[in-house]
Amino acid sequence: MALITRRSTLLGSTLIAALTLPILPARAADPVRVSSKIDTEGELIGSMVIAILNQAGIPTINKLRLGNTRITRAALLAGEIDLYPEYTGNGAFFFHVDSDPVWKNAKEGAARVRELDAAQNHIVWMAAAPANNTWAIGVNGDLAAKAKLKTLADFAAYVNGGGKVRVAGSAEFVESAAALPAFQQAYGFKLSQDQLLVLAGGGTSASEKAAAEGTSGVNATMVYGTDGAIDALGLVVLEDPKSVQMVYEPAAIAREAVITAYPKIPDLLAPVFARLDEKTLRSLNAKVEVEGQIAAKVAQAWLVSNGLLKQG
Repeated sequence: MALITRRSTLLGSTLIAALTLPILPARAADPVRVSSKIDTEGELIGSMVIAILNQAGIPTINKLRLGNTRITRAALLAGEIDLYPEYTGNGAFFFHVDSDPVWKNAKEGAARVRELDAAQNHIVWMAAAPANNTWAIGVNGDLAAKAKLKTLADFAAYVNGGGKVRVAGSAEFVESAAALPAFQQAYGFKLSQDQLLVLAGGGTSASEKAAAEGTSGVNATMVYGTDGAIDALGLVVLEDPKSVQMVYEPAAIAREAVITAYPKIPDLLAPVFARLDEKTLRSLNAKVEVEGQIAAKVAQAWLVSNGLLKQG
């Protein structure tokens, strides 16, 4: 995963240094410094948080698009920001327990990271959205319809039966034991080098476009579950019934002191996150990434249309 991707888990000296800095308490009169990672989905969700808190009379400071996971996580632990959207599965890497199967279960993984972060860092994880932004394989829509591909088991049978396939993805997706190799092992198929197209970078935009357009024979690609281009490009995300990948559900996380100062925040945000399923996030991300709309305006319009925000 590239440093600027929404699920990036790379941590380093910045985080270690943050642990040694004093954390300032929050007072009820202090504005809540709402941040996000430097990606579309983070900005969208962060914009929703700001709008909902402001409507409730809670003052905020906009610090959206702060940086990658390492930067935003370090800033939160250092008390430089107060709240931002994070992904439950990243708890596996924050606490160095990525081998634990708990992260492949949405409810159990969310409960585990909530427990660990509260005990060790006084960070509160609020209710997660029912959207899994994890690694997956998407296939060209025409191929999916013709070959009746719905799940990774269907895909394995298609590959093993000699079906024509070429998968595009980053080097990390192709080589990381947790990504494509894990899918191959779980579902019993093996792609040859000729069936792979490795692209530079960790993003999905180039590989998804290649699969949609059939570039260099590509008809399948790595995707993240809530990518905005999936529906726009007519790709079909293959279901993973064996739960090979860890679950990455977005949730608002905040310093405990801020929740103490503004105890209504979890209840205010719960109905927002409850509505953010994969289909919804794909659609919202597409409005920004594909249609070029402004994230804050997209977020506000969606909140209003769902009766969560008064027309202003």
